[in-house]
Amino acid sequence: MGVFSRLNNYIRQTQLWRSIFRFGRPRDRQTRALIILNNLFLHFHPVSIRRSALKPWFTWGMGWITFYLFIVEVITGVLLMFYYRPVAEFAYKDMQALRAHVSFGLIREMHRWAGHAMVITIWLHMLRVFLTGSYKPPREFNWVTGVFLLVLTLMLAFTGYLLPWDQLSMWAVTVGTNMAGAAPLLGHEGPGASLLSFGDVPMVHQGSDVRFSLLGGSTVGPAALLRFYVLHCIALPILATIIIAVHFWRIRKDGGISGPP
Repeated sequence: MGVFSRLNNYIRQTQLWRSIFRFGRPRDRQTRALIILNNLFLHFHPVSIRRSALKPWFTWGMGWITFYLFIVEVITGVLLMFYYRPVAEFAYKDMQALRAHVSFGLIREMHRWAGHAMVITIWLHMLRVFLTGSYKPPREFNWVTGVFLLVLTLMLAFTGYLLPWDQLSMWAVTVGTNMAGAAPLLGHEGPGASLLSFGDVPMVHQGSDVRFSLLGGSTVGPAALLRFYVLHCIALPILATIIIAVHFWRIRKDGGISGPP
């Protein structure tokens, strides 16, 4: 027995190792099941899945590709937060520095293109789920969580669009928030807004609708930049992470990735 083999056996017999890894190598079906059930990350995967569910032509791999792009967005986004200041006086200058100097613009471009790719892959994932009927019972709840994740992805893309703080982003957000002002029941220009009132006082007006909540005012300004920054970097990613965990958990409880009938 070589030195490395003896060292490996010694490490595996220590109390520290056995307190973290309670089971040995997965030598049979029982030990494989125990290892998965007692591991935080592996627990999201079922103990066994159908071989047909691993066919690339059926799943397209779009779910995992989308999750991988989300991880890229989180890592690069955290790195960008060290250099970006969500203040009207510095936002554009910081973005220019991120594009030209910080890692030769690589981190910023990775974040940008991974965000574009994530929007495409999540649409393709939803299309694949629809075409293969994977939304049918007992997976209908997971379809609903997928729809929430689709909406959150689009909201992440929209809120991040304002952060460069240039003319293109400001006018694009102006158009988008004007559309939000026409949302049913939520926007002061939307259908049903006039029906919501408390006596003679309307409950939804220009200073209380969803558009005002997004912008922190009536126009795109410093308050809107700060709110979009908080939504893009904190609120929406945390909410997306929670729903992603629920999404993976339900896949596991439903017997793994859906396969061909």
